[in-house]
Amino acid sequence: MSEGGEDGSLAGRLLVASPRLEGRHFRHSVVLLAAHDEEGAMGIVLNRPLGRRLGGLSVELSAGPLAEVPLLSGGPVEEERLALCVWREHLGPGTTAFQFVFGLPPEKAEAMARNPGVRLRAFLGHAGWEGGQLESELAEGSWAVVGMTPETLRGEMDASLWRRLAKELGDDWRIAAGEPEELEAN
Repeated sequence: MSEGGEDGSLAGRLLVASPRLEGRHFRHSVVLLAAHDEEGAMGIVLNRPLGRRLGGLSVELSAGPLAEVPLLSGGPVEEERLALCVWREHLGPGTTAFQFVFGLPPEKAEAMARNPGVRLRAFLGHAGWEGGQLESELAEGSWAVVGMTPETLRGEMDASLWRRLAKELGDDWRIAAGEPEELEAN
């Protein structure tokens, strides 16, 4: 489990939902925290694909270069609000850095997407917590905090992301990661 930065912020880290966390928005979810301080936290759920493309949202987007960008549910807050996000690895001698840019305007997202190695996703909504709320959920064991690595986002942004991360968090998590999504199917 990864601790916060020197200021206690968890921004830039991932929240991995506990196997016992229920509810359609957060069961088996992975949340990238974009902001976190004493006033609250905000992030996006990375692994809730909607099975649609950005071009399906409007006629304007359907004819543009972003039409085929995958659309995901970013969380239960402001579910109609669109956020474009890009990420990419920066490889250097003996080091790998990771860049994530959240909430881009379409023109900027288009320009960045032309660069090699850039991945672009569109999210509807986001996740949010009031001051102290996330800390309470962490103390209850509802989430594990893990560091972001480029490997985290190389695979698919679906249920397999939670499973990949959960397998690294200990025996109980590894067992839960092997269970079927719908327990009735077991």
